Amino acid sequence: MSLVAIVGSQWGDEGKGKIVDWLSSTAEIVVRFQGGHNAGHTLVVDGKVYKLSLLPSGIVRKGKISIIGNGVVIDPFALLDEIERVRALGVEVTPDNLIIAENATLILPIHKQADMNNENMKGENKIGTTGRGIGPAYEDKISRRGLRICDLQDMNCLHDKLKTLVEYHNIFRKGLGVEAINFEEVLQQVVAVKDKITPFVKPAWKILAEYAAAGKKILFEGAQGIMLDVDHGTYPFVTSSNTVASTAFTGSGLGVANIKVLGIAKAYTTRVGSGPFPSEQSNEIGEKLGQRGHEFGTVTGRKRRCGWFDAIQVKQACMVSGINAIVLTKLDVLDDFEKIKICVGYDINGKHFDYLPAAAAQQAAAKPKFIEVDGWKGSTTAGVRSLDKLPKAALAYIKKLEELVGVPIESISTSPEREDTILIKSPF
Repeated sequence: MSLVAIVGSQWGDEGKGKIVDWLSSTAEIVVRFQGGHNAGHTLVVDGKVYKLSLLPSGIVRKGKISIIGNGVVIDPFALLDEIERVRALGVEVTPDNLIIAENATLILPIHKQADMNNENMKGENKIGTTGRGIGPAYEDKISRRGLRICDLQDMNCLHDKLKTLVEYHNIFRKGLGVEAINFEEVLQQVVAVKDKITPFVKPAWKILAEYAAAGKKILFEGAQGIMLDVDHGTYPFVTSSNTVASTAFTGSGLGVANIKVLGIAKAYTTRVGSGPFPSEQSNEIGEKLGQRGHEFGTVTGRKRRCGWFDAIQVKQACMVSGINAIVLTKLDVLDDFEKIKICVGYDINGKHFDYLPAAAAQQAAAKPKFIEVDGWKGSTTAGVRSLDKLPKAALAYIKKLEELVGVPIESISTSPEREDTILIKSPF
C-alpha cells in the first residue's frame, strides 16, 4: 500500500500527530487535506515538544516533503508564525520540503472577527468554535467570494477580490452594530505577508499525481475527528469541513485511488466544547482520566471533557469513513483503574439504539449502556513496546474493543514519545 490516510475516529485529539510523525519514518510525503489552524497536533521527539496546527506533522522529519492541500483553509499570519516557531526548534522549513496548494483558501482577520461575532450572537447556544475564522472562511469559499493562495501573486486580482469581500462582510457588521472593516488596512496586512508565502506555492495536485504515479509512499493527515464531520458528526456541534477519509482526495487534488485508512482512537473518549457526548463522565472518573491524560487542547488550552470508550460511536466512524484498521492511543492512561467501562449502546427515550442517530434532540437524549471489564491496576502499559509485555487484562481490553468495533487494532501507543508504540501490522 503506497497511500495511507490517518483520521480521528472520535471527536478529535486522539493523538494523530504522534502517529503521523511515527509513520513518517516510512512515508515520503505527508499531506494535510482539510481543516485549518483550529487543529492542534503535539509531537514529542527526543524530549522536545512540537506543537503544530497548519504544518503537516511530517515537517519535523528530515528528507520528507510536506504538502498543505487545497482543502485546508490557511491563515497566512498563523502559518508564518508557526514556521518561525518550528525553525527556532531546529526544524528546516523551505520551499524544498513544504508545498502549499495554489488553490487553497485564505483566512483573513475579517474571518476571525466574523467567527467571534457569530458566536456572540448565539449566546448560550454557542458551538464552541476556536475563533480562528475557519467557519467564515469556508463559507466564503463555498459562496465563491473567498481569496485563494494564488490570488497573492496578482496584485490587481488581490485588490479587487479583497474589496468585494470587505464590502460583503461590512454589510453584516453594520447590522450587528460593529465597526466597519478598513479595506486599506486589511490590504496592507495581506501585502506585508504575501512575498513570504508565495515561494511555497505550487500546483499540489500535479505534484501529488506525479508522486503517486512513481509509487511514492504518501501519508494523508486529517484534522479533528469523524464525529466532528460537518455531514456525519454531531451537527451542529461540528467543524466546518468534512473530516472523513474520502476528503483526502478532494482536499489534495489526487484522483481517487486504493488507500489504507487508519482510524486513531483513544483508549477512552474526550471532547472539547459543546455538543452531545453519551459516555461522558462528569465525575471523579472523568477528572481522573483528564489528569492522567493531560487533557487540555493544544490550540486553545481548553479542558477536555472525558469519558469511557464508546464502541458504538467508533464503529459508526469506521463505517462512514472506510476505516480498515485502528491505532489505539493513550492506553497507559488507564493503568490506574481497577474496572473499566465500555459503551455498547444507547437508550434514547426508552428505545435501544446501536448507532448514534442524526437528529440533535436524539443525540442529546442518548444515555449510554455500559459493560464493565477488568482493569490492570498494579501493572503498567506505559512505555511498553511489544504485545507480550502488556498485562493480560490490557490485552483482553484491546481484544474486546476489536470485537465491539469490528475493525482490527494494528498499532498501540503507550506514551507521547515517538518510539513508545507497538506495531502489530504496518500500514505501508
